[in-house]
Amino acid sequence: MSRELNAATDNPLVFENGETLSGGNFHGLKVAMALDFLAIVLTHLATMAERRIDRLVHPDLNQGLPPFLSPDAGVNSGFMMAQVTAAALASECKVLSHPASVDTIPTDGSKEDVVPMAMGAAWKARRVLRNLENILAIELMCGAQAIDFRAPLKPGRGVRTAHERVREIVPRLEADRVLGGDISAIRAAVSAERFADIGAVT
Repeated sequence: MSRELNAATDNPLVFENGETLSGGNFHGLKVAMALDFLAIVLTHLATMAERRIDRLVHPDLNQGLPPFLSPDAGVNSGFMMAQVTAAALASECKVLSHPASVDTIPTDGSKEDVVPMAMGAAWKARRVLRNLENILAIELMCGAQAIDFRAPLKPGRGVRTAHERVREIVPRLEADRVLGGDISAIRAAVSAERFADIGAVT
């Protein structure tokens, strides 16, 4: 992909020996297709993460954890609305995963008759990535809260490290509070790859 981004975009290409090659190099189709596929892959990750969040908060599925991970369920909503947020973001990812590169509207008096909308593919991929980061932030927060409820049981080293890093950023949820700031703080840590090495912790 970096080769495509840095390639010549003139059309036609004129070589020193006089040969010319018209390859449609001006419209970034290969980049658009790669970005469309990236959005699809990220959407699958977002969908799986949201389903894991649901399993943590769902009182019929979370293996004895408090409903919605609230210390005082019924009085407090816990992470119920956080899961709703994750579901909304995952749904948006699915909508955004329709490939832009299959669309075309002729431009420039129909001289540019095949236009793959590569910028649209880039915009959508970036938005899907941001949605995924927010969903992962919610999952990390829910996972940390679940670990707190399982004490004195201790998780493995990798999970323990992830839990510690979450708790360095946001406190345990004791009573309902606005979670937007917490989600943003954890998302920033995800974006900065503060959790990227967790799998290597042994």
